Amino acid sequence: MNRSLRVRALLALTVLALSLFVAVTVPLRLGLDLRGGTQIVLETRSTPTADADSAATDRTLEVLRGRVDALGVAEPTLVRSGDHRIIVELPGVQDPKKAADVLGRTAQLTFHPVLGTTDDGAGTSRQPPKRPGERLLPDESGTPLRLGSASLTGEDVKEAAARFDQQGGAGWHVTVGFEGAGRAGWARLTGEAACQAPGEPARRVAIVLDDKVISSPQVDPSIACGAGIRDGATQITGSFSPEEARELSLLINGGALPVPVETVEQRTVGPTLGAQAITASAWAAAIGTALTSLFIIAVYRLLGVLAALALACYGLVSYAALAALGATLTLPGLAGFVLAIGMAVDANVLVFERAREEYAGRRRPSIRSALAAGFRNAFSAIADSNITTLIAAALLFFLASGPVRGFGVTLGIGVLASMFSALVVSRVLAELAASRPGVRRRPRLTGIATTGAVRDRLTRRNPLLLRRPRRWLATSAAVLVLAGSGLVVRGVDLGVEFTGGRLIEYSTSGPVDPGRVRTALADTGFPHAVVQSSGDTGLTVRTDPLTDAEEAEVTGALRDVAGRADKVRDELIGPSLGKELRQGALIALAVALGAQFVYLAARFRWVLGSAAVIALAHDVVMLLGVFAWLGKPVDGVFLAALLTVIGYSVNDSVVLFDRVRELERRGPGSPFPGIVNQAILQTLPRTVNTGMGAAFMLTALAVLGGSSLTDFALALLIGLAVGTYSSVFTAAPVAMGLHHRLPRVKPSRQGRAVTT
Repeated sequence: MNRSLRVRALLALTVLALSLFVAVTVPLRLGLDLRGGTQIVLETRSTPTADADSAATDRTLEVLRGRVDALGVAEPTLVRSGDHRIIVELPGVQDPKKAADVLGRTAQLTFHPVLGTTDDGAGTSRQPPKRPGERLLPDESGTPLRLGSASLTGEDVKEAAARFDQQGGAGWHVTVGFEGAGRAGWARLTGEAACQAPGEPARRVAIVLDDKVISSPQVDPSIACGAGIRDGATQITGSFSPEEARELSLLINGGALPVPVETVEQRTVGPTLGAQAITASAWAAAIGTALTSLFIIAVYRLLGVLAALALACYGLVSYAALAALGATLTLPGLAGFVLAIGMAVDANVLVFERAREEYAGRRRPSIRSALAAGFRNAFSAIADSNITTLIAAALLFFLASGPVRGFGVTLGIGVLASMFSALVVSRVLAELAASRPGVRRRPRLTGIATTGAVRDRLTRRNPLLLRRPRRWLATSAAVLVLAGSGLVVRGVDLGVEFTGGRLIEYSTSGPVDPGRVRTALADTGFPHAVVQSSGDTGLTVRTDPLTDAEEAEVTGALRDVAGRADKVRDELIGPSLGKELRQGALIALAVALGAQFVYLAARFRWVLGSAAVIALAHDVVMLLGVFAWLGKPVDGVFLAALLTVIGYSVNDSVVLFDRVRELERRGPGSPFPGIVNQAILQTLPRTVNTGMGAAFMLTALAVLGGSSLTDFALALLIGLAVGTYSSVFTAAPVAMGLHHRLPRVKPSRQGRAVTT
């Protein structure tokens, strides 16, 4: 074992040992879409008296944290997002209405003297207040009270607690204790009220929460005028239920929000749906990995077995990296984890195909030297293809939000882990195997001693695939117009995330006709609701933004038709947030194409870089058009799939153009069309084998991944097929056309090049 192999082996063992330790000792955080719960995104709003700046958002965050802690939610998460948004995750909370009510209330608590009423006994006078600062608010019974300026606020309160009084008959009430100046203020306020005759309205004290009188008790007759209540305590009564009393005490203890907040996004996922998603994705990963491994073993034999073992190491390293970084694994992230298994095969295929060329082409005398040359020659293509995918992952992280951002994190970690497993783990295992005497005597066991069936056929026939590149461009243009016309004829069905609205998914006891549900909702007052089947016993209802009362009407109408209908997912997106997400998606798409062009132009000459980006644009329009024809929604998960396709499909173009660059260096002055054709023939086995490996994973995900992942896997399967086609029959002809338009270079008599 030489020194470099020992170093790589030591590095691989160290990383795998650490990964195993982390995987065993550090639990992986699951997103709410996998473990169930509610996520609420709140946005702070400015008022005439308070500006919703960064500092106000920080203070609001602290108040909300106190309220959430008082709710008793296990492992809540509250983080600030930008200057005006706060993301609250409440695992296990299945009542979003209650959570939103508690979090969103401003909770401005004030104590006022009652100056009188406007009720003269025969009716209510609507005369406006006559004194500065005087207010008119109805009491608990609806009688308008004339209230003076606030004497105390919630800041004067030390603590509040919900209590139940069995003996006194007060039932559930809230005790309030004052501190500091609040004790003296409460004594002064009650002492002034005690100067009025018993039964008079002015003997009452009004307790107001968010401009609503929640209690207006009379001062007890035993309290002397001017003395007041000096123990600094009072009770708020009002026929409270236990939940109402606890919520009121929670709001008082948490304090008032410095600025109002508005719910701009709300997602609720039932724990059953999350468990189903985990089980489905686990089965997809297991079956997809098994099929991919069997395919790789069938093609590359012993090296295929080692590549499958490296895949297992990849899974361990990826899992440990997610756990160690504290990343949250979401549903799209779980899909990205499964997808990256298929992508991890690509680097191994690149290496093995290059090693085949070296050994079967008689360039290297031994399997070990052929493998070393294969790793060396494939490195640039592996690096370029993975970096383009990392660009897409980085854009998802910085420009997307929520689960899509989690997908970007998982995809990025997966790419880095796949490079480690292919360039370090696979290389150590392959070189150790190649050094065994039995393998040296029987090189056909390795799977790289022959060129393979695909390469053999191409070598015998040596077809000129791009003899007429304009025909291929015309074909690509025709297919592009056909797919793109779906954007005009059918239009893009933007999901709730991009338009704003409410999406509710129900689980029913049996199959339900969506048409009957549409009719029932139209009769209830929701004629524009979009109803779709979700699996065999599921329905999704998509509407404009709904209040909680309207949502109850929708659920009731559905149950009238379907019988039992359990809500398993509920998403509410405000229109302003939907517009922002839509703009962010367009920016992410534009930046993705621009970033790919900049990188490819830097790594290759601009002709090849431009051709690759044109092929990318072709793939984007094709995928959008197909989804438009199929009537599939374009949502945040689709955006994750689209950007992944951008990073994934460019891999084929990168591998092809990397070989073009290599062949140009070997034979300067050779005809460019011949070089491109030769590069296609040499890289086609890799393209076929990699595509098959990824197709196994995506097919398993589409079939077994459940309704939540079907569209995601479908988009990636379409992108895989379109990207494989475009790299050969779109990017290559475009490169040939652009190269043809360049000034031709010929040697001058003095030996220097001149242009004509």
